[in-house]
Amino acid sequence: MLLVLLFMSVMAAFAFHNNDTTSITVPFDRAYDVPKIWVMITSSLIGALLMLVVFVVRDIRKFLATYQFQRKQKRDQKVDALYSRAVNSLIGDNLADARAALDAILKVEPQHTDALLRLGNLDELLEKNEEALSSYKKALMSMNGNLEALFSLVGVLVKVGNAEDALKYADKILDIDPDNHGALLRKRTLLEAEGRWDDILEVQKTILKLEPDEERKKEEQQEMIGFRYEHSRDSLEKGNIEKANAGFKSILREDEHFIPAYLGIAEVMLSEGNSEDAVNFLEKAFETTASQIVLARIEDLLISEGEPSRLIRIYRKAILDNPQDDKLKFFLAKLFFRLEMVDDSFEVFSTMEIGEGPSFVEAHKLLGELHMRRNECEKAVEIFKKTLEIKSALRVPYCCQECGHSELEWSGRCPECGSWNTYDLDLHGTCKT
Repeated sequence: MLLVLLFMSVMAAFAFHNNDTTSITVPFDRAYDVPKIWVMITSSLIGALLMLVVFVVRDIRKFLATYQFQRKQKRDQKVDALYSRAVNSLIGDNLADARAALDAILKVEPQHTDALLRLGNLDELLEKNEEALSSYKKALMSMNGNLEALFSLVGVLVKVGNAEDALKYADKILDIDPDNHGALLRKRTLLEAEGRWDDILEVQKTILKLEPDEERKKEEQQEMIGFRYEHSRDSLEKGNIEKANAGFKSILREDEHFIPAYLGIAEVMLSEGNSEDAVNFLEKAFETTASQIVLARIEDLLISEGEPSRLIRIYRKAILDNPQDDKLKFFLAKLFFRLEMVDDSFEVFSTMEIGEGPSFVEAHKLLGELHMRRNECEKAVEIFKKTLEIKSALRVPYCCQECGHSELEWSGRCPECGSWNTYDLDLHGTCKT
């Protein structure tokens, strides 16, 4: 106001000493004679008014921005407090309060990514998988490329049995981060469930390339051998004999003690009608590995071919090479029992040391059966008293040396822990864990 008064005073002084007029022509009208000082005052006032409008607009915008910021700040503080409450309730297992807090957040901010993720976690915990999927998808929409949302979607889709969509989301993770170890492992598991061995081998190559730890790398290399075995076995089942045979042989070049590959090559030979070649090959494999799994397969083949004498020679030679191996003696005694050669079976038992307890139950069963064949019932009863599960069949189960899982049928891979080449005959406590 002081500046305006000063300006008006100066203009009045000028007006007193300057009375000249100027002609102003209005468009489409006549000309007017106006004092020059009034032209100056009028233009100055118009300029001042324009500046006033500019400053008023600027201040209103600044006020609105400050107001919106303060509102957002209050809303964010409220959301942060609710989110903290939700997390604490989840930790404290107060699921009802956690849900109430998360619902309150989403009413204020429907696209709150973290709240949507925690709500999905909560629904997943309560096995409300469809609701969890919905929350995770909304979280992904609110923040495209969010890895936590993608991983969570993969996990829930696996639970509901939708492996196809789970695999798509795993691929999305790898599109964002091609070296993501967790996503590679998830994808490998999904591909394995679908039996897509070609794709698994590619994924496993990437995992091996990215693995920095040497110990872990060795484990992954063993996994690679296992997947190559599955790939070869799948080729054999589909009738692609040459591909299967080449796969099994490549495994043995890398690991000559991988027993399933030996049995796979024998199956290839049998599928081609070369049973003699299969037996000869397995004999050589037994000499290399001393595996009783291989020996058991030789026994099955030679018994089916009606050549027990050859099998007895193989057993005797193996026992001659390993005279302290009571397992070999047990299987020879079992073979004699199978062939009704009771006296020979007893002779073998006389050279064995049979202990007490569950580890020797199969040996006691067989010895009891031999006494029964000789009509020595009292001795048989005494021996059977020492055994467990007397009514079970005289059959030695296989067990996994990694986890102790037991099965009556042999498998190249343990169904319990997923390890390859770990099955052995469970005799004399082989697989105690």
